[in-house]
Amino acid sequence: MTDDIDSDTPLTRTAISNAVEAIGWRYLLGTLSASVAATSLDHALQMAAAAAAAGGADTDEHLRIDARPDRVELSLQTRATGRLTARDIELARAITAAVAELGGATAGATSAELARPVQMLEIAIDALDIPAIRPFWKAVMAFEDEPGTTDPDGGLVDSTGQLPTIWFQQMDAPRAQRNRIHFDISVSHDEADARVKAALDAGGVMVSDEAARSFWILADVEGNEVCVCTWLDRDERDAARAAESA
Repeated sequence: MTDDIDSDTPLTRTAISNAVEAIGWRYLLGTLSASVAATSLDHALQMAAAAAAAGGADTDEHLRIDARPDRVELSLQTRATGRLTARDIELARAITAAVAELGGATAGATSAELARPVQMLEIAIDALDIPAIRPFWKAVMAFEDEPGTTDPDGGLVDSTGQLPTIWFQQMDAPRAQRNRIHFDISVSHDEADARVKAALDAGGVMVSDEAARSFWILADVEGNEVCVCTWLDRDERDAARAAESA
């Protein structure tokens, strides 16, 4: 258990981010993510092994590793629930110390650090009848329900963690001349402004920044949309919704 986080208290996005930001991890979509630069595949595998060993007996239930010649991508989540717990924060700290002994540093959160910083991709599908289309997408992608939910409107995940999550956005009525599948690219909170600027500089169009800093809606010149997303301000929105429904 961590010294500063009570395992019995639900963790807000803010608390999670504050607990790990200084050691190079970032909160993305219910996951802690970090990238560690490597000098070779052998070096990457050594750091991957050290990270796995640092987690102890329950590593398999929390840690995923992608080792490449130039980097090791690390992600932490309590897989049984699809949530983050105090144990994930403990593991982030232990793994950070373990890879440091091999000359690695958990970082890579922004484009100033890496050409491809830590990020996660979701595919959003607009639907009039989510329960009617969801089984098709589950079958054709060989995906599973999000952990801890049997919601007929809920998201779908790749059990290996290799492919993007699919989530469904409720439509009230058909909308002509508007794409009904779009990407959500989640980046670290300190990368978002640079990513939005890069997209606009590359010819993109700002559709809406009304929900910034949680997300910006951008489009290419033909109107195909993508949302650049962060965790910022979502705790406050959740609290406001809870107060309204109380």
